[in-house]
Amino acid sequence: MRLLLTLLLVAATPALATLRVDINSGQQAPMPIAVPAFPSAVPTATPAGDTAALGAQVAAIIRANLAGSGLFKPIDPAAFTTTVTPAQVTAPSFLNWRTVAAQALVSGFVTANPDGTLTVGCYLYDVFSEEELARQGFTVTPAGWRRAAHKCSDLVYSRLTGENGYFDSRIVYVSEEGPKTKRIKRLAIMDQDGANHRFLTSGASLVLTPRFAPNQQTITYMSFANNRPRVWLYNVGSGRQEAVGDFASMSFAPRFSPDGGTLYFSVTSSGNADILAYDIASRATRRLTGSSAIDTSPSPSPDGKRIVFESDRGGTQQLYVMNADGSGQQRISFGEGRAASPVWSPRGDLIAFTRIVAGKFRIAVIRPDGSGERLLTDAWQDENPTWAPNGRVILFSRTVQGSGRVQLRSVDLTGVNDRRIATPRDGSDPAWSPLLP
Repeated sequence: MRLLLTLLLVAATPALATLRVDINSGQQAPMPIAVPAFPSAVPTATPAGDTAALGAQVAAIIRANLAGSGLFKPIDPAAFTTTVTPAQVTAPSFLNWRTVAAQALVSGFVTANPDGTLTVGCYLYDVFSEEELARQGFTVTPAGWRRAAHKCSDLVYSRLTGENGYFDSRIVYVSEEGPKTKRIKRLAIMDQDGANHRFLTSGASLVLTPRFAPNQQTITYMSFANNRPRVWLYNVGSGRQEAVGDFASMSFAPRFSPDGGTLYFSVTSSGNADILAYDIASRATRRLTGSSAIDTSPSPSPDGKRIVFESDRGGTQQLYVMNADGSGQQRISFGEGRAASPVWSPRGDLIAFTRIVAGKFRIAVIRPDGSGERLLTDAWQDENPTWAPNGRVILFSRTVQGSGRVQLRSVDLTGVNDRRIATPRDGSDPAWSPLLP
């Protein structure tokens, strides 16, 4: 589906606002925020529905996004004492919003344009100082109206936290169903809030470890198609699938370089596994590791200069960092238990991974130099972390003890707001995309 997203208005930010959400404390009470339905001056029928109805749905998506972050507490619209008119979008009646204890107000409008597009206006106000904090307009196709809601959510999040948002993004993961002995695993993709869900593969072959390319139009993953486990590429637009390389043995655990031109993955040989760099254009390979151990799960840093990976070369599964050419390999994880499935933060400051102690799998983070390790979750089996595009939220899969059910969950970098992400079937091994263009 082709989506057009056009900046309509330049964000206008008056004097530095005092209204701010502290995203580092972890335990701060969420900010009360009002997000009334976006009115339409001239309700107009569109292929996506009437603009007045769309205005209510846009507001509902923004409320859900902000509530899901754990940083905001959207006020129940049933408590509102006023209905926003088109004139009140730019001149709010702040007294009405103070009476419901809102600290911030998100208002806006939905307008149908003569060329068939929609314009969604988004305004953010400090209710008590009566300041306009931000405003931006988005022109989208009718089919892209949900993206305008996500863009508005990102604007609010960014203005009130000082960090980039993450709502206009997608998730690819492994959808699971069926008994353990005959488990069906197929690729699925959806918006970060679970909307626009669709399956990418049929389930005829087991798939694992899907990962987005930076352009978000290509996914790499491992497939057991034709009983030959190896790395594949999937074009999201065309649905075309292509095996990567022609290795005699198993290839697995792929991940793209930051520029999308190289794939890093492991290839088995004589009972060991080494990490290779595969140039997608030339199909040339370079061997980056060569120990007599299992070296796998490579994840490059955002600048592409270093790679974190896991290896049992020291006798137990731990994290190592090396330069992008394979030089300078050094261990960074120590302490009790094992460490697996590392992934470098898009901010570059942390590495998320799975800490395994006494049969318990938990999500943890550590600095690239090995310092500052801390646990973020404390369930029975949490694993396979992936970062939100802003590096503030981690998505992972959790196996529920006793049931064997697998679900997607997210947790804030401070270790709070552990919440489930709904999927039609069981879900595992997620990968979060960068922000959509």
